[in-house]
Amino acid sequence: MSRPLAGPQGLLRTLNGRAILEALARSGPQTRAELMSTTGLSRTAVTQVLRMLEGAGAVAAAGVDRETRGPAAGRVALHPRLGFAAAVHIDHHAAHVVLVDASGTVRAEQHAALTSTEDRVAHIVDLVDRCRRAVKATKDAVHLAVVGVPGIVTPDGGIRDDLGPDGGAFRAALATALDCPVRIENDVNLAALAELTAGAGGDLASFALLLLDDGLGAGIVVDGALHRGFSGVAGEVMYLPQPPLPIGAPIVSDAVVRDLALNEGCDPDAALADHLEAAARGDAASARVVEEIGRRIVLVAGSVGLVLDPEAFILSGRAAHPALVAAIERIAEEYAAQLPLRFLVSSFGPEAPLVGAVGEAASALRGTLFTRILTPAAKPGR
Repeated sequence: MSRPLAGPQGLLRTLNGRAILEALARSGPQTRAELMSTTGLSRTAVTQVLRMLEGAGAVAAAGVDRETRGPAAGRVALHPRLGFAAAVHIDHHAAHVVLVDASGTVRAEQHAALTSTEDRVAHIVDLVDRCRRAVKATKDAVHLAVVGVPGIVTPDGGIRDDLGPDGGAFRAALATALDCPVRIENDVNLAALAELTAGAGGDLASFALLLLDDGLGAGIVVDGALHRGFSGVAGEVMYLPQPPLPIGAPIVSDAVVRDLALNEGCDPDAALADHLEAAARGDAASARVVEEIGRRIVLVAGSVGLVLDPEAFILSGRAAHPALVAAIERIAEEYAAQLPLRFLVSSFGPEAPLVGAVGEAASALRGTLFTRILTPAAKPGR
C-alpha cells in the first residue's frame, strides 16, 4: 500500500507563502477570499501564511473591498517598501533606466544621452540615483540590476563589441558602483524576451526577432525558450554571407546606408530613419535604398529559416517602420514558392529591449525577495 504524500510543515509554509506572494505580485491587492480562489489554499492556510508574511514585513494592508456583496473585506498587498530592481538599456547614444517593484510596476524612470567622453558606469549610476531619489528610496533599496547592451554577452557577463572583449570589467565596475548584483544581457535577446512574455511572440513556440538599429541582430526563441548559444554568439546575423558582399562585411550599418545613398544619388549624410521617412513620402531614390535593405533582411531571414525553421520573424527597431515592413513583405513574396517566410511587427517598437529588461528585472527581484522572506533565519548555536 502506497504511503500518502507528506512533508515537513516548514516546507508547506514556504510553498504556500510563495504561492501567495506570487499571486499578490501578479494580480495586485487581494482579499483573503480572492487569495483562496487564486491559490487553492484553505482559509486557515491563507490566514496563517498572511500572519507570517505580515510579521516578516512582506505584506501590508491595502484598503477595503466594498464592491462585492456582504461585509467589507480588507485587502492585502506586497509591502510598498520591499525594494526595487533597476532595468537598464544602454547603447552607443543614450541610457534609459527604470526602477521596478516586485509586481513589475515602473516606479521611476530616467533617460539621458551619452556623450562620447562619458563613462558608461557613471552615467548609469547617475540615472539610477535620480530614480532612487524620485521614490525617496535608500541606496540599499535597489537589490539588483538587469542591463541590456549591444554586443556579444558571454555566460559570465563579459561583453565583446567593437572594442573587443572586456573580460567582465563593465559588469564588475557597475556592480561595485551600485552595490548590488548586476546581470548583463544582449539587448536584442531582451527584446525577444519581451515579445515572448508579453508581445507578438506570446503564441509562438519558436520565432526569430530581427532588430535593426545601428546594426542588425537577432534574438532566437526555440520551444518557448531564448537560445543564447554556447558562448553568447547566437543571433549575430549582421555578418551572414550575402553574395556579392565579401564574407565578413556588415549587411546593414551606417556605412552601408551611406554607400547605398551615394549609389542612388541621395544625401550620403542622411540616416536610415531619414530614408525611411522619405520613402514613406514617396521619394523614389530613398525607396530604392529601403528596398535594398529590405532585400538583405529577407535573405537573412531565409538563411535563419533554412536552419531553424521558426514559425515567424518579428521585425523590431527600425525594421518595424511601415516603409521597410512593406518592402520586406513584398520581397519575401517573391521567394514564397521556394521558402515561405512569415513576418510580424514588434509589439513594443524601439522600447522592446527596455521592456525585456523590466520583465527580467521584476522576475529576478521576486526570486530574490521571496527567497529571503521565506528562508528561516538560522537558529543561534547553543
